[in-house]
Amino acid sequence: MAGPEEFGGGGMPQAVALASVEMWNASNMAFALCPLLTQGAIESLIAHGTEEQKKTYLEKLVTGEWTATMNLTESHAGSDVGALRTKAEPADDGSWRISGQKIFITYGEHEMADNIIHLVLARTPGSPAGTKGISLFIVPKFLVNEDGSLGRRNDLRCVSVEEKIGIHASPTCVMSYGDNGDCVGYLIGGENNGMACMFTMMNNARLNVGLQGLAIADRAYQQAVEYALERRQGRAVGTPKGESAPIVKHADVRRMLMTMRSYVEAMRCLVYLNGAALDKAHNHSDETVRKESMGLAELLTPLSKAWCTDLGVELASTAVQVHGGMGFIEETGVGQYYRDARILPIYEGTNGIQALDLVGRKLGLQGGEPVRKLIAEMDELAHGLNGDNDDLSVISRQLGVAVTALKEATDWMYANAPNDPNAAPAGATPYLRMFATTVGGYLLAKSAKKALELKAAGDADVKFLDAKVVTAKFFATQILPQVAALLGPVTEGADLLYAIEEDDLVA
Repeated sequence: MAGPEEFGGGGMPQAVALASVEMWNASNMAFALCPLLTQGAIESLIAHGTEEQKKTYLEKLVTGEWTATMNLTESHAGSDVGALRTKAEPADDGSWRISGQKIFITYGEHEMADNIIHLVLARTPGSPAGTKGISLFIVPKFLVNEDGSLGRRNDLRCVSVEEKIGIHASPTCVMSYGDNGDCVGYLIGGENNGMACMFTMMNNARLNVGLQGLAIADRAYQQAVEYALERRQGRAVGTPKGESAPIVKHADVRRMLMTMRSYVEAMRCLVYLNGAALDKAHNHSDETVRKESMGLAELLTPLSKAWCTDLGVELASTAVQVHGGMGFIEETGVGQYYRDARILPIYEGTNGIQALDLVGRKLGLQGGEPVRKLIAEMDELAHGLNGDNDDLSVISRQLGVAVTALKEATDWMYANAPNDPNAAPAGATPYLRMFATTVGGYLLAKSAKKALELKAAGDADVKFLDAKVVTAKFFATQILPQVAALLGPVTEGADLLYAIEEDDLVA
């Protein structure tokens, strides 16, 4: 949908495509992983590919006739990508010969498409150590002839398919390249520029993984609501004697459902805002707006990826709880969401890495301007909601407290990170939760304000608009107070983390 029209795509905004991708992933996350990785490859080719490479690969990838993968991880090089050993040797015809093995390759082998285009990180001869010496290569399953037809099979193979606790419809492969010394690859983006090229793909993937967290949480919520409406158990307040009530009548079940509902709506606001910021960053006519939008998009990406995937796991677990004992039984299907969701905080950069990215890179991005601007906007809305409407006044108070706590935590990060290398990393994960929760409350507050404006203007969908206000108020009163409570863990420092010697950690 968002692919360039010249290559057969719809040319639609990223924000529109995200809504479609959410529905795919809510339907079956494991299956939807295949087009998700393909989208990332399309982004990398558009940004870094030569005109010949674009002509050769983009149209088939945009149409879905071919799929793509991302090959970073090796058995000894997971989060530490710079430790990879896969090699690329130059050939006489300008191509390269790839040799090495990669693990955790999503849809590395399958028969649903005519060709699979692997994007593989490898080292060229004499390259610098670490991530600075990594290059990116296009390695097709079948080589492509000059007329676009498929030629011989390349020297690569799937060695095995991993047995996983979830996403069973997605083949996670161990891929071996160049066993016979003839695996052909094509350099993309220039030698030793592989990480820059791969980050184009990874940033796309990280936003989409955040979207997966949203999608699976929403799917779990929908099924939990259906079950709560049908399942009768116990007597609720007002139920006639001798009759059991649908469990949706019970306060604790209603709390679980409202928690899921409010989180899902906040997550959706965050992810779609992230997509809209990317649209402006790439397409707005004003250079200043493009720069500001890219800063916002880069700031929101670790929030989208980490917060939404953590919540995907938490809310899938809540859905199991709503089902009670039947949630632990396979026939309900709700356990699948829990197992599928568990990979999300791990792949495309663990959530701990997202938190480190937030405090280590994003707080200093553009001199800190994106952070200052977003916090100022949230503070302005918190103060601007005070008025005649009681619901908005309640939201205003809670949002104001959260923004104040976030500002204090952010100032602490700026003040302490330069002096203590462990200070910011020690508080990074709770800080990310603080930041994302505050942004979620801010966006729901905007939704409530808009809903009341539409209602006052005579919009007929009153129940929908009222529900928006109630959901925002629930988030403000039940979820946002967590932000202030996280200020202590964020600013405690690292001393307690290292107070017990490593060998003494064994129980």
